[in-house]
Amino acid sequence: MRAEYMLKPFLDNADFLDERVKAGIENARKGFGTIKLVDAAGEPIKGAAVKIKQKSHDFKYGANIFMLDEFENEEKNAEYRRVFKEYFNFATVPFYWDTLEPEEGQPRYAKDSPKVYRRPAPDLCLEYCEQNGVTAKAHCLHYDHFSPAWLDKYSAEEQWQLLERRFRQCSERYSRRIHGWEVTNESYWNNGRTKMYYDPLFMERSFKMAERLFPQNELICNEGGEPFSNNFLYNRNKYFMQVERAKLKGARIDTIGFQYHIWSNPENVEEVVARQCDPINMFRVFDTFAKEFSCPFQMTEITIPCHDPFSKEAEDIQAEMLRRLYTIWFSVPNVEAIIYWNLVDGYAFGAQPGDFSAGENSLAGGLMHFDLTPKPALKALKKLFSEDFHTETSATTNDGGFARFKGFYGKYDIEIITDGKSEFQTVHLEKTIDPNPVFTFTIE
Repeated sequence: MRAEYMLKPFLDNADFLDERVKAGIENARKGFGTIKLVDAAGEPIKGAAVKIKQKSHDFKYGANIFMLDEFENEEKNAEYRRVFKEYFNFATVPFYWDTLEPEEGQPRYAKDSPKVYRRPAPDLCLEYCEQNGVTAKAHCLHYDHFSPAWLDKYSAEEQWQLLERRFRQCSERYSRRIHGWEVTNESYWNNGRTKMYYDPLFMERSFKMAERLFPQNELICNEGGEPFSNNFLYNRNKYFMQVERAKLKGARIDTIGFQYHIWSNPENVEEVVARQCDPINMFRVFDTFAKEFSCPFQMTEITIPCHDPFSKEAEDIQAEMLRRLYTIWFSVPNVEAIIYWNLVDGYAFGAQPGDFSAGENSLAGGLMHFDLTPKPALKALKKLFSEDFHTETSATTNDGGFARFKGFYGKYDIEIITDGKSEFQTVHLEKTIDPNPVFTFTIE
């Protein structure tokens, strides 16, 4: 049975996970807050009922938004827009150089720019995100493998100068609207397309340029999921050494991104899962990076395949794997965001829409079917963040007018009931140095 090997790494380590994950979530994702009620004279109000209901998460969870208004009909476009804001609070916006500036000097920033499949214009994406309370992240400033063809005619130093022009344009137009920027991506695999790729200081130069032109932004490095393979060698892992070297040479890397694609086919998926899904090794990676670098992490790109886009068994297992993986990642103190990659089956990289025989479409790794109906995985993720990782409680103020609660970090609706009357307030329980923030309200 497929479930026997897909879920085996989690079941074999259930005792370890139960202990560590529960403690991690309780200590890293939740905090105390106190509601204080006073009357117009400043005297405490005792015996008041306080209802506390979480309405949003500070933790970021989302997907790439590459299919915004990219479908073949408006019914699908509308459903995608509806689902994205209902299920997610975070979006990866495409800034690939080759499709953002396919013709030299003519960037596609504006929302009415010519269409490029799976590459909606930044202005269109940001308009949607800002209107719907979704935080945007830019991907990616210097991704060598997706550089424009016209760049080839220039020398290496000329390419660096043109890259600086690109950084500057992006900063001037978007740095105040997008806080997080992936600076480099997948920089140690395959052959480079540009002459810049062969610069020994590729990563360092890219980050120093970004620091100069994006001084107030979060600068992120992003690489594949190789560290999660079972051959992780602590500080001898190549991604670890890449980050360590860049930081020692003065690169300001604020956040470390880890991809988690299960690249497989039906014939080798058992082997890939056994190699990549060991939770003990996963914590080994996080602990090693956290001890050395003490910075936030992001799970930047995630794909869990179904392979057969019509298999209920495969979809149920995908949902269960994601439930377990997201719970693990949510428990890691350094992880600040989890981003699934392709939301809809049949619209992934490397294939025509609906062609499940090629490219990433062959994985059937989306959270929705080709017709945009939800798969069990999408529902499982919603349950995690709306029910499992959710606080809804009540309390009564004591003699000092205080009512303390513990909840997940985020924004809350507060209903205060005194003398049979209700008053509504909002509070933001944030992870700060204050272990017990007090929110004071005056009740007339």
